[in-house]
Amino acid sequence: MSSLPQRSTVRKKKKPALKRKKRGFFRTLFRVFMVCFILVIAAGGWLYFAPSAQNTRFLIADTLITTQHRHWAKYIIGEEELKHRVSDYTKRFEEMGDEVDTHEIKPEPVKEAEHTPLVQIEEVTGSGYSGYVMIVNDPKKVRLGVPSKIGSGEKVSSMVARTGAIAGVNGGGFADPNWKGNGFKPIGLVISQGKLFYNGLGGKKSTQIVGIDKEGKMVAGNYTLDQLSKMGVQEAVSFQPRIIVNGKGQIKNAAEGWGIAPRTAMGQRADGALIFVVIDGRQPGYSIGANLYDVQQIMLKHGAVIAANLDGGSSTVLVKDNEIVNKPSSQYGERYLPTAFLVFDDPENAKIKNIWEGLDPAKIDAGKKRTQ
Repeated sequence: MSSLPQRSTVRKKKKPALKRKKRGFFRTLFRVFMVCFILVIAAGGWLYFAPSAQNTRFLIADTLITTQHRHWAKYIIGEEELKHRVSDYTKRFEEMGDEVDTHEIKPEPVKEAEHTPLVQIEEVTGSGYSGYVMIVNDPKKVRLGVPSKIGSGEKVSSMVARTGAIAGVNGGGFADPNWKGNGFKPIGLVISQGKLFYNGLGGKKSTQIVGIDKEGKMVAGNYTLDQLSKMGVQEAVSFQPRIIVNGKGQIKNAAEGWGIAPRTAMGQRADGALIFVVIDGRQPGYSIGANLYDVQQIMLKHGAVIAANLDGGSSTVLVKDNEIVNKPSSQYGERYLPTAFLVFDDPENAKIKNIWEGLDPAKIDAGKKRTQ
């Protein structure tokens, strides 16, 4: 009978096999790394140098322009092209607000047996985005809400709860240094209940506004204060661009859609109903965001004859019955904002005071820490 192998002999036989397995593992890992590295280099080369990648480069740059990391866009398209692109968008947005709006609203008669809710909300989805469309069937039930305390903006959910509103959507833009603004210094004009609450035009004679007149007709485009007064505009904020006028879309295609981001927009049907589109974004796996062409097409599909962009990005929020309906993209949750379009059952009893009365817009510190 042969004797059993000694333990030391067994160990010597096992070691080479273990070494081969380890070497095989690291060799495979190295190959995977090299393949990924080569793919990254190839993709980078295509993105930066291939003529066919130009639209992709511009899409990435336009998307970055809508964020607090705007300066990163220069690494994609160059600093000079970035300046040119921002200047070009500004010029085009101004031009999109110049066409004379001639739309009229004709509310449909309500039958006794019918009972249409004041507010209706539906989900909307598309390529890479998810969001909501809110229909307000009586445009005269909307008022512009503003903060309640000097020195700080207010969350839309707080405005809704405090004023007793049914629903609310974020409104106009505001000075936001380093994306850490207190939400108290609006950009341009703020008009609520027919009164000028805030005038930040400085030396400018006109601004692009989004609002509603005393008849419930939506007003959007480039106007002077005198024009707005003569038109009887009751609720308004400054923002741009206007994306639909006289039933025609102003944005030709997705390439002109100013990147992908969370979006908020307001429109109106021929029967007077207001349309608010709220698109979530910057949340991979749920919703990346939409461009303005996407928003325009949603508006047209819902019968809008006029529509305009509102402040978006991390400000985008929709509140209904004291609940946040969408998923704001801000890592801190809802932002503190200067304005919101609020919907009321009884708007005549809404208590909205001018928090900026007596304040000099030039002396408002947009970055001062909130006190609430």
